[in-house]
Amino acid sequence: MALSDADVQKQIKHMMAFIEQEANEKAEEVEAKAEEEFNIEKGRLVQTQRLKIMEYYEKKEKQIEQQKKIQMSNLMNQARLKVLKARDDMISDLLNEARQRLADITKDSSRYSILMEGLVLQGLYQLLEPKVTIRCRKQDLPLAKASVQKNIRIYKAATKTNVEVRIDQDNFLPPETSGGIEIYNRDGKIKVSNTLESRLDLIAQQKFIMIYLFM
Repeated sequence: MALSDADVQKQIKHMMAFIEQEANEKAEEVEAKAEEEFNIEKGRLVQTQRLKIMEYYEKKEKQIEQQKKIQMSNLMNQARLKVLKARDDMISDLLNEARQRLADITKDSSRYSILMEGLVLQGLYQLLEPKVTIRCRKQDLPLAKASVQKNIRIYKAATKTNVEVRIDQDNFLPPETSGGIEIYNRDGKIKVSNTLESRLDLIAQQKFIMIYLFM
């Protein structure tokens, strides 16, 4: 039985509707797939950028922290240098004042006599030589002779050895020396400086070492 024109048109419309529906469903599927891929890529890009931003700010934070540490270290070093300079200036002033007062020691004859005896005996003990030469200031010559005579007996009793002491009367210590003696071995290659200035310098060095140790 032949189809009428109306039936043909109806079937054509039905087929077209089916094709259109299939096309729409396919388009929706493609669109959904594209949107899903877009969202995935967008999420990946967002995560990547977020990580980059976090990394950037972490790096900046570390740089700022490092700069703070450097600045703090510089400030502490500057403060320490100021303290060291103030301490050195104070010690220098004290030493200068002490040097200026060395001359006062020799003005007290009894006190200086005891000091001279101690310096001579200490020099003999430090050298432990059978023959020594002592140099002193010209004005201290009588005092040096008396100190030598007294200390030879003490030295011999303590060391059980003899010592020959010569006082150099041709080469005295410079007149600007505050006092004390220098004592040499026989050939003059070994010297013990027991002038008042050298004793003060030795004390100053010991004080410097103690100050540095306790800083």
